[in-house]
Amino acid sequence: MKHVKALAIKFVSSLVLLSLILGLLFDMAFSNIFLITLVLGVAAYLIGDLMILPRTNNTVATIADFGLAFLIIWFMSENLTYGDNHFSMSLIAALGVAIFEYMFHKYVANNVVKNQGGQKQQTRKLQYQTEASEELLAPVRQDVRSSNEENKKPQ
Repeated sequence: MKHVKALAIKFVSSLVLLSLILGLLFDMAFSNIFLITLVLGVAAYLIGDLMILPRTNNTVATIADFGLAFLIIWFMSENLTYGDNHFSMSLIAALGVAIFEYMFHKYVANNVVKNQGGQKQQTRKLQYQTEASEELLAPVRQDVRSSNEENKKPQ
């Protein structure tokens, strides 16, 4: 039930956001916006929110969602509509989606992925230690200079 609620929040918010950006600013048809939102919502939820976010942090997941949103919006707008400014349109829309995703990841991390499956997320603490020994601190041999000086004196 948590996933359905999160997907619904993501879909409605993304639909409103992309309708404002793509519909009002770039005059894209609502049916195309709906299809882009549907594909982007499912792909970003599965890849960004359920796979990347639990393994990394919010910033990495947001950057991954920005790239994914840019590629999906650009590819689908290129195939569904005509025009010449698909790159800038996709860039602006992906930036808006990334800002939304940054806030949405906080919700997902606290409410959806927090206790998924009753397993606690294990984090590794790497503890590196250098090796030190007494042999490296003090030489075992006697002073080399004193024995060399005695050998060099003329007799």
